[in-house]
Amino acid sequence: MALLTTRLQALSPWLAALWWGSLTTLGALVVPMLFANLPTMAMAGGMAAKLFAAQTWLSVGCGVLLLLMHRPGAVSAENDRDRTLLVFVLLGVLLALLSQFAVAPKIVSRLNLRLWHNVGSALFALQWLCAGVSFWRLTRKG
Repeated sequence: MALLTTRLQALSPWLAALWWGSLTTLGALVVPMLFANLPTMAMAGGMAAKLFAAQTWLSVGCGVLLLLMHRPGAVSAENDRDRTLLVFVLLGVLLALLSQFAVAPKIVSRLNLRLWHNVGSALFALQWLCAGVSFWRLTRKG
């Protein structure tokens, strides 16, 4: 069992890279391209909402797997690193879910659009930071 857990933990940097890389690609490339190239803001916004929803589930999937691989009691030579990692992963997953289920419906309904878009952008940026810190912590030596 310990060998299996150790081997699964070797996949952790890849999961964190997928999480952080997908957030980076979506936020820095894909969504801006939608707004630059689709005929109307409404079409771009609708498509962006669908992509952000898909990103939420990718984030949750990567985060849950990372949480399971580095849970307390899992075999690891670096328990302090794992505890700090768990905080960032858990926070990132919670931010993704908060964005999807609390903020996105307000944006879609165009309720105080400017405020909720800014809140959503801030939550996305914080999630990006959590994923980035998780990736960094999993790839640094020592």
